[in-house]
Amino acid sequence: MKARITITLKQGVLDPQGKAIEGALHALGFGTVGNVRQGKYIEVEVVESDPAKAREAVERMCEQLLANTIIENYAYELEAA
Repeated sequence: MKARITITLKQGVLDPQGKAIEGALHALGFGTVGNVRQGKYIEVEVVESDPAKAREAVERMCEQLLANTIIENYAYELEAA
């Protein structure tokens, strides 16, 4: 199964990279852009045929390594390979 994981900063957490992107977009003439937030996208191949076990594995990966759950949220989708 393929897991598509999106990790974003929680609301209220400062996002200096998002602010830098916003400033660059304004400098390029995209003045209507505001409140830019950036995140991470990760694809993981999970060798598991049972969707419940695959979900459990992906959640453990996110909790233990991929996301800093103090300041980040994560969401994922599973797709059969």
